[in-house]
Amino acid sequence: MPDETLLYLTRSHVESLAIPMEEVVDAVESALEEKGRGTVEMPPKPGVHPAPDSFIHAMPAFLQEMGAAGIKWVSGFPGNLERDLPYISGLFILNDPTTGFPLSVMDCTWITGVRTGAATAVAARYLARDDSSTVGIVACGVQGRTNLEALSCLFPLERVHAFDIDPAVARRYAREMGQALELEVVPVDRVKEAVEGMDLVVTSGPILKDPEPVIPLDWLGDGAFACPLDFDSYWTPEALAQVDRLVTDDLAQFHYYRDVGYFRSTPDPVADLGQVVVGEAPGRTSPGERTLSLNLGLAIEDVATARLIYQRACREGVGTELPL
Repeated sequence: MPDETLLYLTRSHVESLAIPMEEVVDAVESALEEKGRGTVEMPPKPGVHPAPDSFIHAMPAFLQEMGAAGIKWVSGFPGNLERDLPYISGLFILNDPTTGFPLSVMDCTWITGVRTGAATAVAARYLARDDSSTVGIVACGVQGRTNLEALSCLFPLERVHAFDIDPAVARRYAREMGQALELEVVPVDRVKEAVEGMDLVVTSGPILKDPEPVIPLDWLGDGAFACPLDFDSYWTPEALAQVDRLVTDDLAQFHYYRDVGYFRSTPDPVADLGQVVVGEAPGRTSPGERTLSLNLGLAIEDVATARLIYQRACREGVGTELPL
């Protein structure tokens, strides 16, 4: 497109492209490989916090090998659920890295949900057992759905236990995800039933600075993998300390969040996920290890996914061309 215009993509535009989860997983893994090789620029995300446990973050990144740059302006407001509004909302701007001109402005809701699930799947590829077949989902919102879809792309899943603070949401999730993925999805009444005995565990409740975690020592079993997308909101310090191999998707952002009050009792991660992907740090080293990846959400994942969307939209003639 000429420099004087940009492509505007609404949420319905983005969703209509129906980009397969497998492609997003591959794009996110490529972004993490670049990170491991040191060919990305991604400062820790600054933000403002207008309401308790809310955030509006700026997430810029540049991927040199992929030839992509952009920024996500994303918010998370737990109180939106009471207003029948999504927890996450925002916009993404994709730039031409050779001129700096914006190529596209697009809704980031789909991007955030899908790339987060894809990042969990990439972490699990290196940290979970290859034969993992059971999944525990704690919180059955958008992330509960995209994470299960992404994990189903890589693992021979057979059974899922799904917990939500609203039992009706868990029942609907079980019905819809079971049908969509042709899996046995069982709604459960207690968090313990979604963690104990599961090979893969994903928690995705709201991120809280002063949480009251409920997952204690020993619920995560030997050989299991977990991905807490809600930071340490569900996991007690004792449970996190019991993990044999704890990594994070970005060490700089982990320490940034610790400095502003999160992860006060969380052990230091032993490696960055990008280092694991390129082989500079080990992933799982034995079948019996408890492993965990603290995925904080990376701008490089958003850029890689937005690039996929923009390329597909241009090929298919989707979106609205706007003057700068």
